[in-house]
Amino acid sequence: MPKFLIIDGSSMLSTSYYGNLPKSILFAKTDEEKERHYPEILHTSDGKYTNAMFTMLRTLLAVYKKVKPEYVAFTFDMTRDTFRRTQLGADFYKANRKETAQPLKEQFVQMEELLKAIGCPVFMSQDYEADDYAASLVEKFQGPDLQTYVLTKDHDYFQLVSEYTRMWRVVTKDKLENLKDAYGLFGKEAYEALPSNVFEYTPEIVCSEEGVYPEQIPVLLAITGDPGDGIPGCKGVSSAAAPLVAEYKTLDAIYEAIEDCEGVAKKEKELNTFWKENLGIGRSPLKALKTNKEMVYLSEQLATMKRDIEIKESLEDMRLHINTEELIRQLKRYEMNSIVTEYEKISK
Repeated sequence: MPKFLIIDGSSMLSTSYYGNLPKSILFAKTDEEKERHYPEILHTSDGKYTNAMFTMLRTLLAVYKKVKPEYVAFTFDMTRDTFRRTQLGADFYKANRKETAQPLKEQFVQMEELLKAIGCPVFMSQDYEADDYAASLVEKFQGPDLQTYVLTKDHDYFQLVSEYTRMWRVVTKDKLENLKDAYGLFGKEAYEALPSNVFEYTPEIVCSEEGVYPEQIPVLLAITGDPGDGIPGCKGVSSAAAPLVAEYKTLDAIYEAIEDCEGVAKKEKELNTFWKENLGIGRSPLKALKTNKEMVYLSEQLATMKRDIEIKESLEDMRLHINTEELIRQLKRYEMNSIVTEYEKISK
């Protein structure tokens, strides 16, 4: 069966950047101190930063060598001021994140231009995030005749996992070993066929790890929140979230159960007793859920990836056809001669 690989380029390039920084920057205590050490970052003779690009391109080469997908697409973030802020009014969304470091910011532009130049489809815009494009690509192309994979380290992508779509999540070596021990479903050969430090998530494994099935992940995050993205959720209810979502499936159903109590103390006590005895919820989340209802629903909207962005390209447009001559030119431009040699070896 043909394989379609969707790569979260923002996640991969960021991980590549921070994984290949000089210790002097990693351990610097202030931004000013970090900036003083920027000249130590891998760069070309004319000053272009390349540490993230170099690591990402080597990773992509290894993925290509192992997986050999027939179709490939890259998705990137362009800005934090997407529809989640401009349309939903969530100014706090991702407001907790620091400004992107200048050497990484420059490499985003360079990497995106390189991928386009060698013939790889790149999806990005001012309105949507990388994961929204990934979700829309999955929605348009997944099916019984195509095995779709999404490569990322972002746990938000759990919501895309299905019968036809698998998440290839980049994890630490320790986490990978723990997952392989817990879910040794595919056998050693299957794991060896995956990219390095990647674990394949099925709907069943997502449920086992998160307590809910993939399609319920946004509901789960609506209650637990997501500190990394600045999604508030409902404070003090995290431990009760998975049992509630597993039982009721949707936010509407959870709130229907609450509203059926009509604010009557006796009925609310009965609901709390049901939650405790049947769902194993010790501390009642009832008051917090009632108080934070508006924010919980907004959190669900923030956590839900858009699946309806118009994708004009056909699947054939995603077919992997690397312009080899241009790739070699780009690699030499960025003085990545070791990757040129590696690519020429596997291309023979």
